[in-house]
Parts: sequence; C-alpha cells; structure tokens
Amino acid sequence: MPHPTPSRTRRVGAALVLAVASSLLATSATTAATSAGTAPARHTGKQGWFTSWATSQQRLSPTPLREQSLRMITHLSQGGDAVRVRIQNTFGDTPLTVDAATVAPSTGKSAATEGTPRALTFGGRHGVVVPAHGEVWSDGTRLRTEAQGDVAVSLSVSGSAPAGRHDSAFRTNYLSPAGSGDHTAEASGAAFTEKTESTLLVSAVDVHNPRLRGSLVAFGSSVVDGTGSTNCGAGCERPGENLRWTDDLARRITAELPAGRRFALANAGIGGTTSAATCPRTGDSLRGLDAVSRLERDVLALHGVTGVLYYYGTNDLADGCGAEQILASYREVFQRLRAAGIKVYVTPITPRPGYSDQNNRDRHTVGTFVAKWNDCGGTCDGVLPFDRVLADPVKPNSIAPAYDTGDGIHANIAGQQALADIVSLPMLASSARH
Repeated sequence: MPHPTPSRTRRVGAALVLAVASSLLATSATTAATSAGTAPARHTGKQGWFTSWATSQQRLSPTPLREQSLRMITHLSQGGDAVRVRIQNTFGDTPLTVDAATVAPSTGKSAATEGTPRALTFGGRHGVVVPAHGEVWSDGTRLRTEAQGDVAVSLSVSGSAPAGRHDSAFRTNYLSPAGSGDHTAEASGAAFTEKTESTLLVSAVDVHNPRLRGSLVAFGSSVVDGTGSTNCGAGCERPGENLRWTDDLARRITAELPAGRRFALANAGIGGTTSAATCPRTGDSLRGLDAVSRLERDVLALHGVTGVLYYYGTNDLADGCGAEQILASYREVFQRLRAAGIKVYVTPITPRPGYSDQNNRDRHTVGTFVAKWNDCGGTCDGVLPFDRVLADPVKPNSIAPAYDTGDGIHANIAGQQALADIVSLPMLASSARH
C-alpha cells in the first residue's frame, strides 16, 4: 500500500476537523433549543450521532440531591470517537442546576473510572440549568469508545433538587454524600460512598460514529426494561452483567454484521407500563407512562432512530384493557413512528398463566392482528415472534419452565438470550437509512 502524501494527509485532517466542528455546533444548537424549553429538531443521524444507550425516567427519587455528585454507569451498544449525554428533569417542578459534568471509560464494576474523566460542556459552558419538566443535551466531547463498553457519566448538582430516576438499573450506580460537593473529575471513585440501584438524571448517551446505519429503540414494559435479566436460576442473581435480551441482541449485531451495517440499540422500557392510556386498573404511579404519552420523549427525541422494537400489551390485559383499546393504541403509535420514517417491529403479547379466558381471547385477537401478512395488516414492518419462543409447548398460555423466573411473566437469563436469538438481523437491516 502506498503511503499518503503529506498534502493529502493535511487535507484529510482538515476535513476531519471541519466535520467534528460541524457536529459540535449542531449539538450546541440542540442544547440551546432544549434549554429554552423547545423540542430539538428531529435528528436523523446525518451528522453521525446515534443514541447508543438510553433509559426512561419514570418518577422522582424520594430523596432530593443536595450539593453532591453522582456517577451513573452506562453500557454502550456501539462505540465511536465522541459522546454526548442527555440530562432530564422531566418530573421536576423546579430547575435543576448542574455545576460540572464528566465522562470516562469504566469497567462497570465500581465507581472508579479508567483514566481521568473528561469534562462535558453545554453550549460551551461547564454548567447548565435544566428547566423544570425539561431536558438538555451536552455538547459532544472526544472520547474513544467501543461496542459493549461502559462509560461513567458524573454530574455535580448544586443546591437542593429532586432527582428524576429510572427505578431499576439492574446494576449499581454511585453518589457522594449530601453536602460533599463536586467530585466529577476524580478517577478513584473513593468519594462515591453511597450506592443506588436506580439511574438518576442521565437518560441517554449518543456516540459519534458515521459508519452506523441507525439506532434501534426497544420500547415496552418490564420485559424490555430488564426484569428477569439478572436471574440465573433459583437463588442465583447476576446483576450488572447486561444480560437483557436487548443487550444480547446488541452483541449479535456487533458479532454478526460488518462494521458498515451495524446499528446502535437503546432501551426505552419501563416496568408496569401499558400501551393504552385508558386501562382501568393502571396504578396512579404509572399514569402518563403509557406508550402513547411517552413516545415523544423516550423514542422520537433520541437521535438517528431508524427502527422500534415494540413489546407491549401484557400489562394492558392485566390492567383491564381489551383488544380494542390495545389495538387503538398500537395504531396510533405505529402511525406516528412511520410518519417519522421509523420502521416498527412488533411482538405479539407473550403468555401469562394468570390471564382469564377473556384475556386470552383478547391476546389471540391482538396476536392475529400483529401476524396478519407479517406486518400488522400493513401498519407495521415486521414481527418478532417472542410469544412462540417463550410459550411452554405443553401449556401454551404459560412460559416454558426453562425460561421462567418463577413469576410466570418474565424471562430469565436463558429466556432473554432465546428472545435475542430469534430476531432476524436481515429484517432489522432493512430499516437502515441510506
């Protein structure tokens, strides 16, 4: 291979600098718009930014943050040469002040980082005020990351403010004591003496990687969220190992697809939620978290989204919704996604032994709709046959014992892998934007 000439090297270097600068300017504009309380423009990934990790906020933490730091561990589905981060104050009634923020590679095993954390900025500033019920995206910062790598995101919160959270991280995250101030730049992690099993404030991480073909978002309730993914049998738990079916699928994408055909995969699951907003037995704490209500902030506001893996309906039946209500919500969500140019892949409702006969009739009706022509009668783009994977061949309204956590609803680690293995990667690849 001939070596590039110095002039050609300089031209390539200049082009790279210009491209990165353009990306960072676009990010700053998005941050400024969001801080002002307006929604950012749809981001199609044309600048090379894709959401590689996400988690959906669902309520406020019962203990406010007060003059302290937090370190949240995020697990990237794909890597790149830079990252940017979303901070949300969705449920907060007062502004949230972040004095400093950093990112750094992590082993995922402790609060320590691998190397010195790098500062995040917001519109060029080191601090930012997240408005009540709002969100901000950081500027991009250079950080080389790999697929399935962990990144520690650290924030220093000034004053006192409730923290928006996602309840179940299925791993340990870290906080410094109240009143301890800013420890975001410290690599040792020694200051982060408090632990939480939730994820606070941080709700998405983008990577800059122009070779990616898009971001896929898994959208649904607890089986998307990860319930069961730490369960390796009776009395056996493996938290922090990223064994959700979405994690397993992300590893398949990396292992089985060439670099130029890969997708990022983000998780937008919240346990207990429904597709429809009108199920009569939905608890007060879950109101407003249905698929229709949270579609904008948890899916459409992410970057480079080309496809959604839709796994909803099991809680709808348990909470008193029938097939008509479920299908009405499906059609509304699918129409909005497809209008945005996003393909939709749907799983029929999975088995649950506690369902009544009427529940199972409704489950059959919804399943028939999803399976019709293999594209929900023309309203979705493909089917994920998770119901068939999990069903006990002897008792098809129950989960196969080998995949059951014991509650009859959720898949254990073996079941999570089986779900990931059934997904057609060529089908998902058809969602790529060219």
